[in-house]
Amino acid sequence: MIQNLIYVALGGAVGASGRYLVGLGALRLMGPGFPFGTMAVNVIGSFAMGVLVVVLGHLSANRFAPLLMTGLLGGFTTFSAFSLDAVTLWERGATGQAVTYVALSVALSLAALVAGLLIARAMT
Repeated sequence: MIQNLIYVALGGAVGASGRYLVGLGALRLMGPGFPFGTMAVNVIGSFAMGVLVVVLGHLSANRFAPLLMTGLLGGFTTFSAFSLDAVTLWERGATGQAVTYVALSVALSLAALVAGLLIARAMT
């Protein structure tokens, strides 16, 4: 139990740091106004989750799930930030951007997860 908690904490620290860097990079590349960084980490994290589900299962390595899935990807993906970004756009009156952001984030994240599953299954 305590070992898994340590794994989750370590993975979370790395994941949150990665999320911060992606957000910073997206802000510098794309500028403010649309939450590209949050959308990117959610799509990337969904893809990685799809890959990890298959790879860890194939390798009988589910013992790494607390570190990689709960910790790393839990710290990296940002559903609460996604929700805040969507509501902020809505409250600013950017209704079209809010709807586009929600639709793209959900659709691309689901597609990325399926792509991760399919690619990892094809490789194993």
